[in-house]
Amino acid sequence: MANNKKAGTTKKIGDFGERKAARYLMRHGYWIKERNYHAGKYEIDLIAVSLRWIAFVEVKTRSYRAEELSNGIPPAHAVDAEKIRFTRAAAARYLREHPTRKRPRMDVVEVWIVDGKVERIRHLPAAY
Repeated sequence: MANNKKAGTTKKIGDFGERKAARYLMRHGYWIKERNYHAGKYEIDLIAVSLRWIAFVEVKTRSYRAEELSNGIPPAHAVDAEKIRFTRAAAARYLREHPTRKRPRMDVVEVWIVDGKVERIRHLPAAY
C-alpha cells in the first residue's frame, strides 16, 4: 500500500510541476500546443512553440527540504539516456504527423518545490 501512496504523491508532484512549467513557458513567449503527448509507449510532457522553435519539453519536478536546496541534485539529472531516447522517438513521430517549419529543440524545465511551494523554475533550452 505504501508504494501506491508514494506513486500517487509522485504523480501529484509531477502534475503540479507540469502546470507550473507550462505557465512559466507561456509567460516567456511560448504557446503550449500539447500536454502529455503520447506516441505509443513514449510520452512528451509539453510541446511548446514560439515564433522560431517547437520545443519538446521534459518537465522534472523535485521536492526538497529548505536545507537541501543549496546542495540538492538538480531535477534535470533525472533525465537519463533512456528518457532522452524515448523523448526523441516521440518527437520524431510528432513531427511526422505534424510537419512544421519551426526548428525542433529538446528542452528540460526543472521545477524545485520547497514546503509545497515553487521555489525555483529553470528552463534549459536545447538540453539534449
